[in-house]
Amino acid sequence: MSEPQRDSYDLLVVGGGINGTGIARDAAGRGLSVLLCEQDDLASHTSSASTKLIHGGLRYLEDFHFALVRKALIEREILLGAAPHIMHPLRFIMPHAPHLRPAWMIRAGLFLYDHLAKRRRLAASAAIDLRAHVAGPALQPQYRRGFVYSDGWTDDARLVVLNALDALQHGAAVLTRTRCERLEPDGAGWIATLVAGDERRSIRARAAVNATGPWVSRFVRDAAPVHTSHGVRLVKGSHIVVPRLFAHRFAYIFQNGDRRIVFAIPYEHDFTLIGTTDEDYSGELGAVRIDADEISYLCSVVNRYFVRQTTPADIVWTYSGVRPLLQDESADPSSVTRDYALELDRHPAPLLSVFGGKITTFRKLSETAVDMLARELGIRTKPWTAGATLPGGDLPEGSFAAFLRTVERRYPWLPETLRVRYARAYGTRIDRVVGDAHSLSDLGRELVPGLYEREAQYLRGDEFARTAEDILWRRTKLGLHLQGASTGPLNDWLENQASPRGDKSISP
Repeated sequence: MSEPQRDSYDLLVVGGGINGTGIARDAAGRGLSVLLCEQDDLASHTSSASTKLIHGGLRYLEDFHFALVRKALIEREILLGAAPHIMHPLRFIMPHAPHLRPAWMIRAGLFLYDHLAKRRRLAASAAIDLRAHVAGPALQPQYRRGFVYSDGWTDDARLVVLNALDALQHGAAVLTRTRCERLEPDGAGWIATLVAGDERRSIRARAAVNATGPWVSRFVRDAAPVHTSHGVRLVKGSHIVVPRLFAHRFAYIFQNGDRRIVFAIPYEHDFTLIGTTDEDYSGELGAVRIDADEISYLCSVVNRYFVRQTTPADIVWTYSGVRPLLQDESADPSSVTRDYALELDRHPAPLLSVFGGKITTFRKLSETAVDMLARELGIRTKPWTAGATLPGGDLPEGSFAAFLRTVERRYPWLPETLRVRYARAYGTRIDRVVGDAHSLSDLGRELVPGLYEREAQYLRGDEFARTAEDILWRRTKLGLHLQGASTGPLNDWLENQASPRGDKSISP
């Protein structure tokens, strides 16, 4: 770990969320010299606050956003093949509430959803009798009919990290906890002032990307001498996590009278994830929190459907994020488009700003962004990410089940829970975590329940983690399982690992 070995790059990417890391990965893979900087940890804001779904957006069909849904469905298929360790198909149950939408409308929407794009990995939709289906007993008895359809689940924070890792492997430099304070013109390029703690440095870049998510307009206003024509509408989405409400593997999608939908998703084996809300937001971007009205809203929606009732006292965790939706004329936040716009300012130097988007379409957004920048920079290499796997995703035959059997044979001494978690989180990079260990004791001290020193060393050395929060809530979700256990040993271990200079950067 060291400071970057150069002071000049083809491309500076500002923002370590899903779009920033995706653009850095794509650009580095095309041969550009790339530096990515993020003011906090990777995925520390919006990109780790999603509903964890890779989906086309079934409800967007109702507003005739067919092109957006088709684009997302195509990307859903690509992503499921790129990282089958952190992504997997998920079947959703939609109980039919006749007073909200007639059955024919739902059937028509699901038919379109099945056929707008090729579907190789996911099962088709179907009508079901909830009285005879495994997902039925958890529901109120008045819900007798329903529908089932397919989408994908992902670990959103790990998806961001994997993109950063791939960028790194293709030669990019990645600086976390490093803020881009200012872009100043320098001939045909930029001089960027980067700040990490008490340290300041300047680097040159031929072009820059503003992928700062909710900060996109603020960055243009405060740090760059350009004026953009697009804007974002800041919408808060909050989620609650409660003890498991059902034991089967299906998720639920619930309709509500305000035309919004709420998901209830199996989460971390012992829990159910419920979300999301849609509220306009004008507060501090780095300190977004759920409020009492949102908690009440989510509880009331799921209580209308489930037999087992949920109260605020049941909640074990909440998280909220601010989605930077592309500004349009919609009065209802839930109706604002989830599409994106890429705005390229050529004067005084190339600066591409990303407005809007969703996690499912990040790869296509990144590809399009680098296509635009390549023309400006005279780069002629072709797009490559559509057929590439992400780090750890090169599973035998693309099958997680087959890979898990290999892991069981290779590490029979690993407890099953740990073995499955390692396989899911790290895929074929599991050997970098386990190393030459041949027994549980070889993994070192257990710093908190389920986290051994070997894994902590890997996360710190290879995956940019610096704090207990980075490790317990973004690289893993072990924080959910601690049940009040102290994080003191982990904090002490991290403090002992840190260099005198804080070890703020990672570079190739």
